[in-house]
Parts: sequence; structure tokens; C-alpha cells
Amino acid sequence: MTDFHQDGRAGIDAALVRRLLADQFPQWADLPVTPVKIDGWDNRTYRLGSDLTARLPTHEAYAAAVHKEHEWLPILAPSLPVSIPEAVAKGEPGHGYPHHWAVRRWIDGRTSSHDTVADLSDFARSIAEFILALQGCDATGGPAAGAHSFYRGAPPEYYHDETMEALAVLKGQVDTDLAQEVWETALGTSWGRPPVWFHGDIASGNLLVQDGRLSAVIDFGTSGVGDPACDLVIAYTFFSGASREVFRDAVRQDAGTWARARAWALWKALITYDSPESPRVVTEVLADHLSTRRP
Repeated sequence: MTDFHQDGRAGIDAALVRRLLADQFPQWADLPVTPVKIDGWDNRTYRLGSDLTARLPTHEAYAAAVHKEHEWLPILAPSLPVSIPEAVAKGEPGHGYPHHWAVRRWIDGRTSSHDTVADLSDFARSIAEFILALQGCDATGGPAAGAHSFYRGAPPEYYHDETMEALAVLKGQVDTDLAQEVWETALGTSWGRPPVWFHGDIASGNLLVQDGRLSAVIDFGTSGVGDPACDLVIAYTFFSGASREVFRDAVRQDAGTWARARAWALWKALITYDSPESPRVVTEVLADHLSTRRP
């Protein structure tokens, strides 16, 4: 039997999905099962016919999202300006697969990129509108930031040791003194207001577009209730120049929240510095921090 805990994606395939459907949801057992073209690491996703998807966590750490999203997506959806995943059913472990899994409604759209977005400034306004609408949702009883959100929504201090280790490794490749200043500035701030909803991974891969405009936000696996600073990271990973300023103006967050957003972006870029985009993100974050210094 496949050890799903150890092998992650190994053992999760269309045949497993068909067996799970046959046992648990026979009404969908005859639907074609095909892997999606663009998939993440946390989950394997398969199309079920033309209208549904099956989403299977690859590790126990990601399984908590199934329950969270099944409960909260229907509550959040009516208050949000674009589509989000619709929870249709929740599957049980079976056939050696040890986690709960999700059946969702398929959402049409193309993954956002600088090629698929028609107008970056308009896109920035749309994302800001989504973030503010999400923050405006009733947070009563919502899942407080913690392990289920990989500490998005909590103070970035949780990743302090990891950040310091990355800076030690990258000394000579980045301005580590300035990067540490960015980090320490963030740790000197806090979200002093009631907790609000955050998505936790507002990234290009989780934003869908139709006709060049934002049409859906997907993957609420790291969502929760807490500090929304993590949702501003896209300012550095996707936007720059005029589009970043449009986003900054439209999303209306205070200086402390922006300081923590820079820390979140910096942490992720430092620990993934070998990736093609991370050096650019570090440069953008450091430059933005410098612009906040008083003469």
C-alpha cells in the first residue's frame, strides 16, 4: 500500500479518484476524471466531467483546509465581489488514502499573469476590492491564524529563526543589514485591531481572469482570521511602479501593516532565493522600505 504521508503526491492519481467516487459518490462515478493542466503541490486536483473538480491534499498538513473551506466558503461567498470555490461535497479517507478531500464546482478562467491581465492598474484595484470585502466579512467564530494557515495572519515573528538563517546563508548576495532592518521594523509593529478575514495566499496562481479582468479567487487553504498583512505581498510579487501605487492607494492599509507585508514578502523570497523571481522580490522590498525612511 502506498504511504501517502511519506510520498506526498505519489499514489494520488485518476484511478484513486475513480475508486473514491465509486465508493462515496456513485452519482459522479461515471464522469471522466482528468488532471488539471496547472496544479499545485499542496493538493492534486482533477476535473470531474465539465462542472466539478476533486481536490486531494498531498499531506496531513494540508488536510485541515478541507474542513475549513467546506464550512466557511459558503459563508464568505455572498459578500465577495468575484467568484470563489463552491464546496459541493466532502469525501472521506479510503483505499489507503488517509485524508478527507473535496469536491468543488469548476470555475472557468485563465491563471493571472502579465500576459493574461489586460490592465495592471485595473487588476490592482480589483484585488484591493476583494481584500477589503474579505476583511469586511463577519469574523465571528472564524478560524484564528495558526498551524492550519501556516501562521499567515499571525505575527511574522513565527518565521524569525528561518529568516535569520536565510540571511546568514545569503550574506554577500543581498544587503543583509538592510534586510534585517526590514524584518526588525516589522516585528516592532502589530495588528492592534479586531482580527479580520485574510486569504493567506493572494498570488498570481490563485487569481483567475476572464477577458483580462479578475473573475475569481481560488485556494483558501491558508485563509483564516487575524492580521491581513500577508494579503498585501502581491504588491511586491506581481505589481511594481504605477500598479503597485494603485494597489497601495486602493487597499487602504496603515504603515505598520505594510511593514509586516514587506516582512512576509522578504521571508518567502529569502527562503526561495534560488527561484527565478525571488531576487527581484528582495530588491523590490528593500527599495520600498528605503522609501519609507524619514529624511
